[in-house]
Amino acid sequence: MELLISLLFVCALISKAYPLQCYQCIPTGLGSCMQTQETCPASQTKCGSLTAVVYAGSSKQAEINGKSCAAPAECISGSVNFGISRTTVNTKCCDSNLCNTQNAPALPDASPNGKQCFTCQGTDCTHTLKCLGSEDRCIKTSVKSDGQTVTVKGCASQTACAGNINAQFGNTAVGMSCCEGDLCNNARRIGQSVSLLLVSLASIILFH
Repeated sequence: MELLISLLFVCALISKAYPLQCYQCIPTGLGSCMQTQETCPASQTKCGSLTAVVYAGSSKQAEINGKSCAAPAECISGSVNFGISRTTVNTKCCDSNLCNTQNAPALPDASPNGKQCFTCQGTDCTHTLKCLGSEDRCIKTSVKSDGQTVTVKGCASQTACAGNINAQFGNTAVGMSCCEGDLCNNARRIGQSVSLLLVSLASIILFH
């Protein structure tokens, strides 16, 4: 009996030593992708499947699906809303080898939640935007392109706000911040940065 228990314990240790295997499918731009398998680094302990939907106003422009290894902090769902463009992201994560076989469902349509944030129309950033669904934060973004800085403002979900992130996309540098409270995204300095994934999706649609 003791020998059996010892063998089971050793087998459990050996199984944990093998790295996680996940499906990978990274789309380029708005195109499709080729699904492969990848071995996850130690920091990425989940298999993830992501679906992002991009809207121009209320009109759906594109749906993007992707799969990869993921860190637990990357398993988020939420949206970023600039008024003229809104990006929703839904990520489903799992723990076993090659478990991310299915695409994550897109987030359902959302209605106004009563919160308001400033938004920009051209260079005029004094307009107000009604936030939708889980968007309970206001955001402000500075985008540098061809030597000029463009400011956009809007709403974001709390789950999309994390850390200090400054992403580079070709010649476009994006810094995005979020804050709590109605119309808090004015000219004053504000706190946290929005996650890289939502920033990249929204900025690619807006500025490329």
